[in-house]
Amino acid sequence: MASSSIPAKRSKSPPAPKQRLFAKIFHWVNIISLFVMMTSGLQIYNANPVFGGRGGWHFPDFLVLGGWLGGGRNWHFAAMWFFALNLLWYGLYIFITRRWKNRFASSSDVKALKASQNVKRKNYALHRLVYTVILPILLLSIFSGLAMYKPAQLHWLSALFSNWQTLRVVHFLAIPTVIMFVLVHSWLALKVGSIRLVKSMFF
Repeated sequence: MASSSIPAKRSKSPPAPKQRLFAKIFHWVNIISLFVMMTSGLQIYNANPVFGGRGGWHFPDFLVLGGWLGGGRNWHFAAMWFFALNLLWYGLYIFITRRWKNRFASSSDVKALKASQNVKRKNYALHRLVYTVILPILLLSIFSGLAMYKPAQLHWLSALFSNWQTLRVVHFLAIPTVIMFVLVHSWLALKVGSIRLVKSMFF
């Protein structure tokens, strides 16, 4: 008598992560405004390079936005307001909903990075640490940008950077720093929740 074979049960894949509409809007506005600010910022840079003066190295045309100095400034400052207001809106949102308790690093995260054997716990701790570090850098890029935007009206803010060249260097260094943050942020999201987590932030 032939024994009947029992088909093995297929393991169900975990449900796809879901994000609130607020989080999706925040990420889309951030990505678009950052892209516009970076490319238009490079157009402004080309008009008078931070390093080497007018004879310094220039970025190629396919990396810049605006066509000339005035066009680059218009794009840059328009995107700046979207970016700054988006950060303000998100900051108020996580403050009112108390989500800030789960967003930023604490002493327990530092301890987890040093001693925890739980890989998932260490990934979450590293994610929160990156979030915490990028916040003052983003604020610094906004304040340095405002100081260059209105140097006469905000002379007290410009004075904090000692001189104009230091102010330009600080603001310019925000570009590679933000790019590095985006790469690390995406890499950690992939480690924690795979490509499905990254997609859920936008779609």
